[in-house]
Amino acid sequence: MRHKKSGRKLGRTSSHREAMFRNMVTSLFEHERIVTTKEKAKELRPIAEKMITLAKKGDLHARRQAASYIRSKDVVHKLFTDIKDQFAERNGGYTRILQTGVRRGDAASMAIIELVGYEEKVETSEEN
Repeated sequence: MRHKKSGRKLGRTSSHREAMFRNMVTSLFEHERIVTTKEKAKELRPIAEKMITLAKKGDLHARRQAASYIRSKDVVHKLFTDIKDQFAERNGGYTRILQTGVRRGDAASMAIIELVGYEEKVETSEEN
């Protein structure tokens, strides 16, 4: 019985799971939006929220804690400058999960996890 055992195993070893979530949280902050399965998105949300809370603290210790989890120094810098300012007035709920349907190959339920306030950057070219 799995009483009081939190978290999903997702059919992976613990080291694979840890590496996957580190890569996913790095990609989330780099692109501000990623497409994944609903279960992975639900497991990723608390990790991403903790990283944003560390960024809002803003001190050296918090930066080093975030850098020990996030794979890219550029993404850590973006987190502690741009994303921190974006959520300065917000007390939690920094991410949103949007369900998008099922994947065609294996019928896995898919979802988009994105930072709140994400606006798709549409490039328009004006020809005059």
